[in-house]
Amino acid sequence: MFMIVGLGNPGLKYHHTRHNVGFDAVDMVAKEFGISMRKKEKNGITGAGVIAGEKVLLVKPQTFMNNSGECVGPLAKFYKIPPENVIVISDDVTLDYGRLRIRTKGSAGGHNGLKSIIAHLGTEKFPRVRVGVGIPGAGDDMIAHVLGKPQRADQKKIEEASSNIGEAVSLMIAGNTDMAMNKFN
Repeated sequence: MFMIVGLGNPGLKYHHTRHNVGFDAVDMVAKEFGISMRKKEKNGITGAGVIAGEKVLLVKPQTFMNNSGECVGPLAKFYKIPPENVIVISDDVTLDYGRLRIRTKGSAGGHNGLKSIIAHLGTEKFPRVRVGVGIPGAGDDMIAHVLGKPQRADQKKIEEASSNIGEAVSLMIAGNTDMAMNKFN
């Protein structure tokens, strides 16, 4: 079984902000594969389905970004999903708008949601798909940047990149992560 986790913050206040691209991407994957996201469990909203012939659990943690591991860790333990089968989708302020970066493991890179997941899974060895949300300008406030909404043209770039995440996670689940990296990085 695989878990696909989109990181974000719950509540309308954060809807379509840069920090919530993970939530938006999971919603797109759910729609693409006909998975209903309605179940509430272990501090998250989940939906179960099949992608690339494998059972998957889509997850949107409801713990707020900095505590995402409080949802992901217990779900992974409950469903007996190993960390290498937990695919995390998050925003990345070091990438230009709409760029994707797929990795099989890595550090949190200053991302508090990833730090929390690493702490709760006990490892950095889980795959992730990072979505570029623009690099803040010199002197710009990082919190204001990630909690802000991109301009329409930049939002369109994010949505176009996110529309590829369904195919990317399908390749990853099928054991073709290198192919996904070559195609989308």
